[in-house]
Amino acid sequence: MGSFFYLLLPNKSFKLIQASKENSIIKSELHLRNKHRSQYDFKQLIKSCPELSKFVSVNKYNNESINFADPKAVKILNKALLKLFYGIENWDIPKNYLCPPIPGRADYIHYMADLLSSCNHKIIPKNITVLDIGVGANCVYPIIGNKEYGWHFIGSDIDLVAINSAKKIIEENNLENAIECRLQKSATSIFENIIQPNEVFDLTICNPPFHSSFEEANSGTQRKLKNLSVNKNSKTILNFGGQNAELFCEGGEKSFIQNMIEESAKIAEACFWFSTLISKKSNLAGVYQSLKNAKAIDVKTIEMAQGNKVSRVVAWTFLNKIQQKEWAKKSWSLKLK
Repeated sequence: MGSFFYLLLPNKSFKLIQASKENSIIKSELHLRNKHRSQYDFKQLIKSCPELSKFVSVNKYNNESINFADPKAVKILNKALLKLFYGIENWDIPKNYLCPPIPGRADYIHYMADLLSSCNHKIIPKNITVLDIGVGANCVYPIIGNKEYGWHFIGSDIDLVAINSAKKIIEENNLENAIECRLQKSATSIFENIIQPNEVFDLTICNPPFHSSFEEANSGTQRKLKNLSVNKNSKTILNFGGQNAELFCEGGEKSFIQNMIEESAKIAEACFWFSTLISKKSNLAGVYQSLKNAKAIDVKTIEMAQGNKVSRVVAWTFLNKIQQKEWAKKSWSLKLK
């Protein structure tokens, strides 16, 4: 199998292409502060994480890459990226748990930093507390957010195995003062039981399960494997992994986000900006209507490259302009150096 890379097209979507002499070096148009804008430097990655070497091969065009259809290769690549770029010495996840593409996760964090700075005289605030809904076993969003901006994170998840995995990553990398994990014991709640009375957050982030069933998730995996030229008769393997709660929920992405919006309206003053990734463009109209019904005061939509397609972050706040200025002045500006 030859080397494959994701090429960002003019419409900001990604196309999986095979490496050739003409495209041996591909630079994406990820966020300007994203450390992963260039083609992977496998020599540096292997130096950082020697076990990656057995998964790297050179094709006839002298390009180094891994087999992105191999979950083990993807996992070790993530381990190398987190170590080289974010100083994470110990990182692992349980078998079959979601192993997210690091560049896309970093983009979400950087765009949220821009959103916060837009309310703080173009200065990215440091004294920030973020709630990551569905932190997962990988704990990637909190790692990147803390290492890049010094933010404090609370990660919630409905899966005890995922919570324990994230806690282990936190403990083994001495991040206990920066990242906390909380188990969501209710299958129907998002913020309830997680946000405590009188507790406030500057930002919430979420990568919601976007399939509505196992069958739909499996169909998406088959399409991905077809793009990676994997034999269609071979056993289905999620190259980026994922447990049921990470991949699908009743009603899919649309229902999950609608529930999130309804709950956010009940705690309107507990958070400055609520936000979520939206994978399906067709869900935007329903999201906007739900936000209108919830009486959100300000709504932002940010397009970004996420994996092999265009994703969008929708952020909303129930704070008016005066309340936003007071929040920023009290919580951020006075504590900036």
